[in-house]
Amino acid sequence: MVVPSLQQDLMLPSFEYLQFSNEWYRLFTVALTHAGLLHLGFNMYALMVLGNPLEAAFGTRKLLIVFFISLLTGSLASSYFASLYSYSVGASGAVFGLFGAMVSVGNKIGADIRSIVVIIGINFFIGFAMGGVDWRAHLGGLFGGVVAAQLVMRKR
Repeated sequence: MVVPSLQQDLMLPSFEYLQFSNEWYRLFTVALTHAGLLHLGFNMYALMVLGNPLEAAFGTRKLLIVFFISLLTGSLASSYFASLYSYSVGASGAVFGLFGAMVSVGNKIGADIRSIVVIIGINFFIGFAMGGVDWRAHLGGLFGGVVAAQLVMRKR
């Protein structure tokens, strides 16, 4: 976006490329790249809306654990199921992980989670309808967020 050559060095390629190049750091640096200001803006807004209540529930350290586990699982799912010459950008896998964490917290405290589930469904639908959206990263991040939230809630 601002520095195209830097974005190429940080974006997430296929798993085969990661194995060949040994550039495993890209599983995390993908969150620093975005496909434009709108993409960055939506992710930052979602991070604020989801992150603030989760930080209040978990604390900063546990929120960061959930975020980075979600980022890792989203990146692994994205790169593993990607075609050889494709790549991904963005932090959406981690953001979907925070959605999964919200569902986990909501279930634990007995809250009505239907609105969160609807928002997740709408986001998946938009991703499929628009095309060019890495639903694999979203699904992997969602799974990672649910699992990570369960783990950090168990320790509390």
